[in-house]
Amino acid sequence: MHPNAEIVAKALLDLGATGAIVELPDSARTAQAAADQLGCEVGAIANSLVFDADGSPLLVMTSGAHRVDTVKVAALVGAARVRRASPEFVREATGQPIGGVAPVGHPEPIRTLVDVWLDRYDEVWAAGGHPHTVFPTSYGELLRITGGTPAEVE
Repeated sequence: MHPNAEIVAKALLDLGATGAIVELPDSARTAQAAADQLGCEVGAIANSLVFDADGSPLLVMTSGAHRVDTVKVAALVGAARVRRASPEFVREATGQPIGGVAPVGHPEPIRTLVDVWLDRYDEVWAAGGHPHTVFPTSYGELLRITGGTPAEVE
């Protein structure tokens, strides 16, 4: 298992999460690629998107069926500006590459919003720290393990 996935697996265990890391044969850098390999709806993929909110990292866990409305998110978090973070910013904040960012296992806690749309699914899948790893969870568990805030982000 990739070292990033091992860090995420330990974080999941420490947080009492129920799902285990699953290694995929192909990269799951997009929600559609993950859904195709897992045989689930793209909406059940919990994308981990890192944004730069006035210079601070903001993690938005959104349904793979949605695009994030950055103006709406900025208003939700009280930021003047929210924009997609650069790959360097993402790696510095999370220790993980774009396409594999997990909701946990970061060097420091990151403010997190969790898309309420994910509550429509009994099981959702999130990245496991590397583009070839994912883990199953639920909306409620995702809120708990991230300390996230439920939000309409689309």
